[in-house]
Amino acid sequence: MLPAETEQRVKRRALSACQDNLRKVVDVARKIPQMVEHYINNDKGAARQLFNEIKKGEEEVIAARRMVSQELAEIGAILINREDYLRFANLSSEIADFSEGIAYYLIEIMEHDWKVPDDIKNDLLKLSEAVLDTVLKLRETMMVLNYGSAKALEKTKDVEVSERVVDDIYRALSIKVLSSKIDLPVLLLLRDILQLLENTADKAEDAADAARMLTFIM
Repeated sequence: MLPAETEQRVKRRALSACQDNLRKVVDVARKIPQMVEHYINNDKGAARQLFNEIKKGEEEVIAARRMVSQELAEIGAILINREDYLRFANLSSEIADFSEGIAYYLIEIMEHDWKVPDDIKNDLLKLSEAVLDTVLKLRETMMVLNYGSAKALEKTKDVEVSERVVDDIYRALSIKVLSSKIDLPVLLLLRDILQLLENTADKAEDAADAARMLTFIM
């Protein structure tokens, strides 16, 4: 049996690595509504620059996720539930992957000068902001893990509520896109963007479920 002090120390060490990884994920996710705004304003230069920042941020997330794995490997069998920490890091890291895909498709639409109705563009911004809100709620969940399970569990419910808002916007916008008279190539790309945005919110909810498991062992 581990001394309580040692057990708490390794738990904090693992949690700190996960929180650092999530911080980098949030930094990437924050840029998606900005990218949509550049798209709405047809600012190709700013969009390309932001895309490069997103790609760099994704690389930093990959490095941070490896650091989580390394930390857990060094901690070893001392931490019985290390798989729960790794699961959280892997799930949250996928958000950065989705963000890079969203930005890439938006750049392609801009480069081809494909026309999209303004109301769909504005709804796309609304969806991206709702998705970011879900990711930020996930961050709040991880920030309060040190302050007891009750508060953290309360925050995980906020993630679920925010994800349902994303679902409502996503479904309405999907129907609007499909019923519009947009050219097929851009319609397909828009569908991919919408799906990636919804996947981002879903992944945040999955990560919140993983964080819920952590609340029982902190």
